[in-house]
Amino acid sequence: MRAILIAALAAATSALFLAACTTTPTEDQKPAGVEDRSGTQAQKPGVATVDLTRKPGATGLNPLKDPNNVLSKRSIYFDFDRFDVKDEYRPLVEAHAKYLRENPGAKVLIQGNADERGSREYNVGLGQRRSDSVKKMMTLLGVKETQIESVSLGEEKPVCAEHAEDCWAKNRRGDVLHSGEY
Repeated sequence: MRAILIAALAAATSALFLAACTTTPTEDQKPAGVEDRSGTQAQKPGVATVDLTRKPGATGLNPLKDPNNVLSKRSIYFDFDRFDVKDEYRPLVEAHAKYLRENPGAKVLIQGNADERGSREYNVGLGQRRSDSVKKMMTLLGVKETQIESVSLGEEKPVCAEHAEDCWAKNRRGDVLHSGEY
């Protein structure tokens, strides 16, 4: 009798377990979305667009030199003692990454810079962290690591020599230089 009771209890538990594992779709469930990789989807807001279909000779300007093209902008500025790319410069990095992905023979040099405050050794390290953060962002966006070189110039290449915060802010940057510019 005890064996029958245990077998019945085991069968009931198994039935409940199996019933709990099955689902029946409801009317309000929607199918999973499918990512469109055809390139026809609209650009996300905040992402810079780069027209690489236009031939450099079509308007006479190379997209890297065209002042109306985002690729002509080359500096990413950082906050004091920081090396993370600020949101306002992400579209610029994304545009350069897109150019590099679509031009596998192109290469860039990223020069990390710091203001004059801090020791020479600290500023060289901070400049390297800044250039490496831009490089990492580009590689995460699909650029081959062999296309990017990152170096630190520390405080050695200031664009402003005054001793004031607005001047120091101009020196805390990472400069993107394309092949032929370095």
